[in-house]
This record gives sequence, C-alpha cells and structure tokens, in this order.
Amino acid sequence: MNTTLRHLASVLACVALASVFAAPAFPQDAGALRAAHAQLRERLANNPFKRPLVLESTQGDVSLKGEVYAVVEQPFAVVSPALQGTAQWCDLLILHLNVKHCGATGAAPAEVLTLVVGRKFDQPLTDAHKMAFRYSVPAATADYLRVKMAAENGPLGTRDYQIAVEATPLDAKRTFIHLSYSYSYGMAARVAMQAYLSTVARDKVGFSVVGQGDSGQPVYVGGLRGVAERNTMRYYLAVEAYLGALAAPPAERLEKRLRDWFTAIEKHPLQLHEMERDEYLAMKRREVQRQQALAAGAAVKVN
Repeated sequence: MNTTLRHLASVLACVALASVFAAPAFPQDAGALRAAHAQLRERLANNPFKRPLVLESTQGDVSLKGEVYAVVEQPFAVVSPALQGTAQWCDLLILHLNVKHCGATGAAPAEVLTLVVGRKFDQPLTDAHKMAFRYSVPAATADYLRVKMAAENGPLGTRDYQIAVEATPLDAKRTFIHLSYSYSYGMAARVAMQAYLSTVARDKVGFSVVGQGDSGQPVYVGGLRGVAERNTMRYYLAVEAYLGALAAPPAERLEKRLRDWFTAIEKHPLQLHEMERDEYLAMKRREVQRQQALAAGAAVKVN
C-alpha cells in the first residue's frame, strides 16, 4: 500500500462512522426523541459501557451511518446553548485526535464549518484533508434542539456527509442526546479502506460483540464497522467533555476538555488507545493555539 493511499485511507477512517439501525430512526422532535428514550430504556440501563449509552453499527452497500443515544447529567438549559454556534463546535471537534483544525465562516443561515482531518500526529494543514460543512440549527425550542452539519464531498470520492445532534430534557438535571453521522462512498474509497484495514488497522476492533473465542472471551467487530464504532465514541466523548468543562472557570475550560476527553478515551484502551496522554496534550495545545491564531487573523481581516 503506497504512502499516498495509506494517508488517504487513514483520513477516510478518521471520519468514518456507522449506524444504529436497531434503534429508532432520527426522531426530529421532542416527543419522538423522548419516545426513543423510552424504547431504549432497557438497553440504556444494561449495556457493556456500564452507563446510559447505546452504540451500534452497520454498513450498507454504498453508505455508512452511525448513531449514539445517551443520557448526560446536564440540564437541558446548559446543553442547548452550549451545542449551538460554530465557535462552540470548533472547540468541541478539535478534541478528536484526527481533527487538525476547525474554522467558521459566514453568518446564519449560511454558516460554514471547515474541518481539516489528518493523521494522529502533528502535520501541516496543507497535508491534511479539508471538508466544508454547512452548519444550521433547524430547531431550538424550550424542550428540543437539533443541530445539523452537511458536506457534499470528502476524501477519496466520499460524499453526502451528514452530522446531526439532537437533545431534549428528561428532567431538571438530565438531558437525552442523540448524535448521528453518515456518508456515502464509491469504489475508490472502498478499495482504500480495504487496504487500510488489511494493513495499518488489521488488529483494531470496535465495541460490538459479534462472537465468542475458544476461551469464552468476547470477539469484537472489526473492519469498517470497527472504524465506525471507534470514531462514533470519540466524537460523542468530545460532546461530553465539552459539556463537562462548562462549569470550570473560562481560563481553565480548554485544559479540562483536553484532559477529560483523553481520560474518557482511555477507559476503552482496546478500542481507542492511540498515544500517551502527554503526547496528546502537547499536540492538541499546539493545534488549538494554531486554530485560535488563524481565527484571530480572519477576524482582523474582516474588520
């Protein structure tokens, strides 16, 4: 597998997520989302994560889609404003080790999030892949939030990227969140990913148990579904880390987000461990500093 193909496949892997077809379809209003919570109540209470979270994956012929349903110990009055705004989403998305940069341009209803995704180490932005997501908030009411991001094109001919998050209060202290990510792909992406999964990622697994080994140990899903599940969890944990840091003083929130995200990731070392904490923190501090500097420069040009 040549270096260019390996790089593109790795980039594609970092944005690949999968779907939760066993869970309800994307509800798109408060009543339907609360109904989804009721339908998932047993699985939220009893699952391998030992927390109220449901994660599944599946792969279609030319598409992947992923969803997480989870309960967070945060009031909806905190969650809803925190998850609205391109600046907030850039602060959130940069936590993922593959996200090298996030920038926002335009004004509502034509805002754009430019996401640069790359390898799991420092690299110039020109060596990574840029994706432009149209950002919108289709619904923001007293008991329901829906945020949507859509990109027409991605690496290796992938297309039709859709990121959506919705939330509704369960009570005064808890919020039910649903995160979904999907995209379509063609032959070039399929070949690149197959090469990636047979070399660099051949020993990596996801979270779903698909069998049992000779000694009774669980056998976890691999392949594209494994890639999907790992990244689904990484992005969802970024949401949790972002929300959890809001109670800290503003000057301390970035460091808390970074540390909390890495701590959460390391609770699943088989699936999610990629680097040591100090390496991650140093890389992300540099990337955030670059992101802030570029945002400040863009603001000066506008003014």
